Amino acid sequence: MRKAAVTTVSTVAGVVLLLSLKPHVNAAPAVAAPSPSAPSSAPSSGAPSPSPSTSRTTSASPTGTYTGATFTTRYGPVQLAVTLAQGKITAVKALQTPSGDGRSQQIASYAVPQLTSETLSAQSARIDAVSGATYTSEGYVQSLQSALDKAGV
Repeated sequence: MRKAAVTTVSTVAGVVLLLSLKPHVNAAPAVAAPSPSAPSSAPSSGAPSPSPSTSRTTSASPTGTYTGATFTTRYGPVQLAVTLAQGKITAVKALQTPSGDGRSQQIASYAVPQLTSETLSAQSARIDAVSGATYTSEGYVQSLQSALDKAGV
């Protein structure tokens, strides 16, 4: 009988502890992605959308550098500049990455090169997030998509 009571109390205590934990992975990011079909309103940083640094070509394949909107993540802002040559992504430069503390800087310095490499391979914003850098990855993809939308790609 004593064994059953100890087991029951232990099980109840374990369930209560598990239910009281707040999962980090399921928390929603601080920004919502702009819909690709609708024109983007002001980015979450409150600043007006930056314009492309070079003008669009008149052909169907844009060439130039396009700056994406700044997206504020839980750990800091993310903003990218994407360089296109005849519609192909040739370079991605991170203009802003989370840098509020040492850990955020470390995660960004690890994740951004991987995200950039994947972007150059995929030639789109349809890339996988880097494990352990979910918020940075989400901000990266959103800013990347914003820049590609400005380019008309």
